[in-house]
Amino acid sequence: MLSMSRYSERLQVLIDPRRRERLDVLARERHTSVADLVREAIDLAFPEDLSLRRRAAHTILESDLIEVPEPEQLRRELEELRSGDW
Repeated sequence: MLSMSRYSERLQVLIDPRRRERLDVLARERHTSVADLVREAIDLAFPEDLSLRRRAAHTILESDLIEVPEPEQLRRELEELRSGDW
């Protein structure tokens, strides 16, 4: 948990009771505050360097398509790899 002196901006967000209860339960489970959960959620949803996320998405979307076996064939191949019979 970060020191309160690091924070200078106040934000008020209204949420429904169901969401508040979810936050309260999770905060108790993690031994942290609801405010810390909200800050963590903001950081995960809106990283500071969005250009990095955009570049990653662009790379994925521009990648060449690869052939993927039918599900049953893929399942057999995975079972072979897991069993060590390859």
